[in-house]
Amino acid sequence: MVESHSLLVAAILGVVEGLTEFLPVSSTGHLIIVGNLLGFTGDTSKSFEVVIQLGSILAVVVMFWRRLFGMIGLHFGKPPAHEGTGTRRLNLGHIILGMIPATILGLLLHSKIKSLFEPKYVMYSLVVGGVLLIAAELLKPKKPRAEGLDDITYVQAFMIGVFQCLALWPGFSRSGATISGGMLMGISRFAASEFSFLLAVPMMMGATVLDLYKSYSFLTLADLPMFATGFITAFIVALIAIKTFLAVIKRISFIPFAIYRFFVALAVYFVFIA
Repeated sequence: MVESHSLLVAAILGVVEGLTEFLPVSSTGHLIIVGNLLGFTGDTSKSFEVVIQLGSILAVVVMFWRRLFGMIGLHFGKPPAHEGTGTRRLNLGHIILGMIPATILGLLLHSKIKSLFEPKYVMYSLVVGGVLLIAAELLKPKKPRAEGLDDITYVQAFMIGVFQCLALWPGFSRSGATISGGMLMGISRFAASEFSFLLAVPMMMGATVLDLYKSYSFLTLADLPMFATGFITAFIVALIAIKTFLAVIKRISFIPFAIYRFFVALAVYFVFIA
Protein backbone atom coordinates (compact mmCIF):
# COMPACT_ATOMS: atom_id res chain seq x y z
CA MET A 1 0.00 0.00 0.00
CA VAL A 2 2.82 2.39 0.88
CA GLU A 3 4.60 1.68 -2.41
CA SER A 4 1.39 2.15 -4.40
CA HIS A 5 0.89 5.51 -2.73
CA SER A 6 4.45 6.63 -3.47
CA LEU A 7 4.08 5.62 -7.13
CA LEU A 8 0.82 7.58 -7.37
CA VAL A 9 2.54 10.62 -5.88
CA ALA A 10 5.39 10.17 -8.37
CA ALA A 11 2.96 9.97 -11.29
CA ILE A 12 1.09 13.10 -10.18
CA LEU A 13 4.32 15.05 -9.79
CA GLY A 14 5.52 13.70 -13.15
CA VAL A 15 2.42 15.14 -14.81
CA VAL A 16 2.96 18.47 -13.04
CA GLU A 17 6.62 18.54 -14.14
CA GLY A 18 5.87 17.62 -17.75
CA LEU A 19 3.13 20.23 -18.06
CA THR A 20 5.03 23.11 -16.45
CA GLU A 21 8.74 22.65 -17.26
CA PHE A 22 8.57 24.60 -20.53
CA LEU A 23 5.78 27.00 -19.65
CA PRO A 24 6.81 30.28 -17.97
CA VAL A 25 5.07 29.32 -14.73
CA SER A 26 7.88 27.43 -12.89
CA SER A 27 7.87 23.65 -12.76
CA THR A 28 9.94 23.69 -9.56
CA GLY A 29 7.48 26.03 -7.90
CA HIS A 30 4.55 23.84 -8.83
CA LEU A 31 6.37 20.70 -7.70
CA ILE A 32 7.09 22.26 -4.31
CA ILE A 33 3.48 23.38 -3.91
CA VAL A 34 1.93 20.07 -5.02
CA GLY A 35 4.55 18.09 -3.09
CA ASN A 36 3.62 19.93 0.10
CA LEU A 37 -0.08 19.34 -0.54
CA LEU A 38 0.64 15.62 -0.99
CA GLY A 39 2.87 15.49 2.09
CA PHE A 40 5.95 14.67 0.02
CA THR A 41 8.69 16.85 1.51
CA GLY A 42 12.26 16.54 2.77
CA ASP A 43 15.63 15.84 1.17
CA THR A 44 14.39 12.96 -0.98
CA SER A 45 11.59 15.11 -2.43
CA LYS A 46 14.04 17.85 -3.36
CA SER A 47 16.24 15.40 -5.23
CA PHE A 48 13.18 13.79 -6.83
CA GLU A 49 12.03 17.18 -8.13
CA VAL A 50 15.41 17.71 -9.80
CA VAL A 51 15.78 14.20 -11.21
CA ILE A 52 12.36 13.98 -12.88
CA GLN A 53 13.19 17.15 -14.79
CA LEU A 54 15.48 14.88 -16.81
CA GLY A 55 12.34 13.28 -18.18
CA SER A 56 11.26 16.62 -19.57
CA ILE A 57 14.76 17.26 -20.89
CA LEU A 58 14.71 13.92 -22.70
CA ALA A 59 11.56 15.14 -24.44
CA VAL A 60 13.54 18.15 -25.72
CA VAL A 61 16.26 15.83 -27.01
CA VAL A 62 13.64 13.81 -28.89
CA MET A 63 12.05 16.94 -30.35
CA PHE A 64 15.28 18.74 -31.27
CA TRP A 65 17.74 15.85 -31.72
CA ARG A 66 18.83 16.91 -35.20
CA ARG A 67 19.58 20.47 -34.06
CA LEU A 68 21.38 19.28 -30.91
CA PHE A 69 23.63 16.83 -32.74
CA GLY A 70 24.25 19.41 -35.47
CA MET A 71 25.65 21.83 -32.91
CA ILE A 72 28.39 19.37 -32.00
CA GLY A 73 29.21 18.61 -35.62
CA LEU A 74 27.22 15.39 -36.02
CA HIS A 75 24.82 15.39 -38.95
CA PHE A 76 22.44 12.57 -39.75
CA GLY A 77 20.82 12.87 -43.16
CA LYS A 78 19.20 16.21 -43.86
CA PRO A 79 20.64 19.07 -41.78
CA PRO A 80 18.23 21.05 -39.59
CA ALA A 81 16.32 23.77 -41.42
CA HIS A 82 17.81 27.26 -41.18
CA GLU A 83 15.68 29.48 -38.95
CA GLY A 84 16.18 33.19 -39.50
CA THR A 85 16.85 35.92 -42.01
CA GLY A 86 20.66 36.07 -41.78
CA THR A 87 23.44 33.68 -42.67
CA ARG A 88 24.53 32.73 -39.14
CA ARG A 89 24.05 29.32 -37.59
CA LEU A 90 23.31 28.60 -33.95
CA ASN A 91 26.24 26.59 -32.59
CA LEU A 92 27.65 25.11 -29.41
CA GLY A 93 29.30 28.44 -28.56
CA HIS A 94 25.89 30.04 -28.06
CA ILE A 95 24.88 27.29 -25.62
CA ILE A 96 28.15 27.49 -23.66
CA LEU A 97 27.83 31.26 -23.31
CA GLY A 98 24.24 30.84 -22.15
CA MET A 99 25.33 28.30 -19.53
CA ILE A 100 28.23 30.18 -17.95
CA PRO A 101 26.47 32.69 -15.63
CA ALA A 102 23.98 30.29 -14.00
CA THR A 103 26.53 27.47 -13.80
CA ILE A 104 28.98 29.60 -11.83
CA LEU A 105 26.32 31.10 -9.58
CA GLY A 106 24.59 27.75 -9.08
CA LEU A 107 27.81 26.07 -7.92
CA LEU A 108 28.52 28.91 -5.52
CA LEU A 109 25.01 29.02 -4.05
CA HIS A 110 23.94 25.36 -4.25
CA SER A 111 23.29 24.90 -0.51
CA LYS A 112 21.55 28.27 -0.26
CA ILE A 113 19.28 27.44 -3.19
CA LYS A 114 18.20 24.19 -1.49
CA SER A 115 17.05 26.20 1.52
CA LEU A 116 14.65 28.17 -0.69
CA PHE A 117 12.57 25.08 -1.62
CA GLU A 118 9.68 26.32 0.54
CA PRO A 119 6.19 27.61 -0.44
CA LYS A 120 6.74 31.12 0.94
CA TYR A 121 9.83 31.67 -1.23
CA VAL A 122 7.98 30.22 -4.22
CA MET A 123 5.15 32.71 -3.63
CA TYR A 124 7.53 35.66 -3.87
CA SER A 125 9.29 34.35 -6.97
CA LEU A 126 5.99 33.65 -8.74
CA VAL A 127 5.07 37.31 -8.35
CA VAL A 128 8.48 38.69 -9.38
CA GLY A 129 8.66 36.31 -12.34
CA GLY A 130 5.18 37.37 -13.43
CA VAL A 131 6.24 41.01 -13.37
CA LEU A 132 9.22 40.13 -15.58
CA LEU A 133 6.94 38.41 -18.11
CA ILE A 134 4.75 41.51 -18.33
CA ALA A 135 7.83 43.75 -18.63
CA ALA A 136 9.19 41.59 -21.46
CA GLU A 137 5.93 41.88 -23.39
CA LEU A 138 5.66 45.64 -22.88
CA LEU A 139 9.32 46.59 -23.35
CA LYS A 140 10.45 44.20 -26.09
CA PRO A 141 11.47 45.87 -29.40
CA LYS A 142 8.57 46.25 -31.82
CA LYS A 143 10.59 44.47 -34.50
CA PRO A 144 12.83 41.63 -33.24
CA ARG A 145 16.50 41.84 -34.20
CA ALA A 146 16.62 38.05 -34.23
CA GLU A 147 13.58 36.58 -35.96
CA GLY A 148 14.78 32.98 -35.95
CA LEU A 149 16.94 30.69 -33.86
CA ASP A 150 19.93 31.07 -36.19
CA ASP A 151 19.81 34.88 -35.93
CA ILE A 152 20.75 34.84 -32.23
CA THR A 153 24.12 36.47 -31.55
CA TYR A 154 26.73 35.46 -28.99
CA VAL A 155 25.98 38.58 -26.94
CA GLN A 156 22.28 37.78 -26.89
CA ALA A 157 23.02 34.18 -25.87
CA PHE A 158 25.20 35.35 -22.97
CA MET A 159 22.57 37.86 -21.80
CA ILE A 160 19.94 35.13 -21.82
CA GLY A 161 22.34 33.21 -19.58
CA VAL A 162 22.46 36.19 -17.22
CA PHE A 163 18.66 36.22 -17.03
CA GLN A 164 18.73 32.47 -16.42
CA CYS A 165 20.44 33.16 -13.07
CA LEU A 166 17.05 34.39 -11.83
CA ALA A 167 15.75 30.83 -12.21
CA LEU A 168 18.07 29.67 -9.41
CA TRP A 169 15.36 31.12 -7.18
CA PRO A 170 12.81 28.25 -6.93
CA GLY A 171 9.49 29.29 -8.41
CA PHE A 172 10.90 31.89 -10.77
CA SER A 173 10.81 29.63 -13.87
CA ARG A 174 13.87 28.89 -15.96
CA SER A 175 11.92 29.14 -19.21
CA GLY A 176 10.18 32.31 -18.04
CA ALA A 177 13.50 33.97 -17.17
CA THR A 178 15.31 32.94 -20.35
CA ILE A 179 12.45 33.64 -22.76
CA SER A 180 11.72 37.01 -21.16
CA GLY A 181 15.42 37.86 -21.26
CA GLY A 182 15.59 36.84 -24.89
CA MET A 183 12.63 39.02 -25.82
CA LEU A 184 14.14 42.02 -24.01
CA MET A 185 17.35 41.37 -25.97
CA GLY A 186 15.44 41.65 -29.25
CA ILE A 187 14.76 37.97 -29.98
CA SER A 188 11.34 36.89 -31.20
CA ARG A 189 9.17 35.04 -28.70
CA PHE A 190 9.29 31.82 -30.74
CA ALA A 191 13.09 31.86 -31.25
CA ALA A 192 13.66 32.74 -27.58
CA SER A 193 11.45 29.80 -26.60
CA GLU A 194 13.37 27.37 -28.80
CA PHE A 195 16.72 28.61 -27.48
CA SER A 196 15.40 28.25 -23.94
CA PHE A 197 14.53 24.61 -24.64
CA LEU A 198 17.95 23.85 -26.14
CA LEU A 199 19.76 25.61 -23.29
CA ALA A 200 17.78 23.53 -20.80
CA VAL A 201 19.38 20.26 -21.95
CA PRO A 202 22.94 20.76 -20.61
CA MET A 203 21.80 22.96 -17.71
CA MET A 204 19.31 20.47 -16.28
CA MET A 205 21.54 17.48 -16.94
CA GLY A 206 24.35 19.20 -15.05
CA ALA A 207 22.03 20.18 -12.19
CA THR A 208 20.76 16.61 -11.87
CA VAL A 209 24.25 15.08 -11.80
CA LEU A 210 25.37 17.62 -9.18
CA ASP A 211 22.30 17.00 -7.05
CA LEU A 212 22.63 13.21 -7.18
CA TYR A 213 26.31 13.50 -6.22
CA LYS A 214 25.45 15.64 -3.20
CA SER A 215 22.43 13.50 -2.25
CA TYR A 216 23.77 9.95 -2.65
CA SER A 217 24.10 9.49 1.13
CA PHE A 218 20.32 9.42 1.75
CA LEU A 219 19.04 7.99 -1.57
CA THR A 220 18.49 4.23 -1.70
CA LEU A 221 17.51 1.60 -4.27
CA ALA A 222 14.04 1.65 -2.69
CA ASP A 223 13.60 5.13 -4.19
CA LEU A 224 14.24 3.87 -7.72
CA PRO A 225 10.64 2.82 -8.64
CA MET A 226 9.31 6.20 -7.56
CA PHE A 227 12.01 8.11 -9.41
CA ALA A 228 11.49 6.00 -12.54
CA THR A 229 7.72 6.54 -12.48
CA GLY A 230 8.10 10.29 -12.18
CA PHE A 231 10.76 10.34 -14.90
CA ILE A 232 8.70 8.38 -17.45
CA THR A 233 5.51 10.31 -16.73
CA ALA A 234 7.30 13.66 -17.07
CA PHE A 235 8.83 12.57 -20.39
CA ILE A 236 5.51 11.60 -21.98
CA VAL A 237 3.62 14.65 -20.74
CA ALA A 238 6.47 17.02 -21.70
CA LEU A 239 6.47 15.74 -25.29
CA ILE A 240 2.84 16.76 -25.63
CA ALA A 241 3.36 20.05 -23.78
CA ILE A 242 6.32 21.14 -25.95
CA LYS A 243 4.44 20.50 -29.20
CA THR A 244 1.39 22.38 -27.91
CA PHE A 245 3.41 25.30 -26.53
CA LEU A 246 5.35 25.86 -29.76
CA ALA A 247 2.12 25.68 -31.75
CA VAL A 248 0.42 28.47 -29.80
CA ILE A 249 3.30 30.71 -28.70
CA LYS A 250 3.32 32.66 -31.97
CA ARG A 251 -0.29 33.70 -31.41
CA ILE A 252 -0.47 34.53 -27.69
CA SER A 253 1.47 36.79 -25.35
CA PHE A 254 2.91 35.85 -21.96
CA ILE A 255 0.60 38.16 -20.01
CA PRO A 256 -1.99 35.38 -19.36
CA PHE A 257 0.83 33.28 -17.89
CA ALA A 258 1.81 36.22 -15.65
CA ILE A 259 -1.77 36.57 -14.41
CA TYR A 260 -1.88 32.83 -13.73
CA ARG A 261 1.32 33.14 -11.67
CA PHE A 262 -0.27 35.89 -9.55
CA PHE A 263 -3.31 33.71 -8.83
CA VAL A 264 -1.09 30.76 -7.88
CA ALA A 265 0.95 33.02 -5.57
CA LEU A 266 -2.29 34.19 -3.95
CA ALA A 267 -3.39 30.58 -3.47
CA VAL A 268 -0.03 29.70 -1.91
CA TYR A 269 -0.42 32.57 0.53
CA PHE A 270 -3.85 31.44 1.74
CA VAL A 271 -3.01 27.70 1.83
CA PHE A 272 0.48 27.75 3.34
CA ILE A 273 1.12 31.12 4.93
CA ALA A 274 -2.01 32.97 6.09
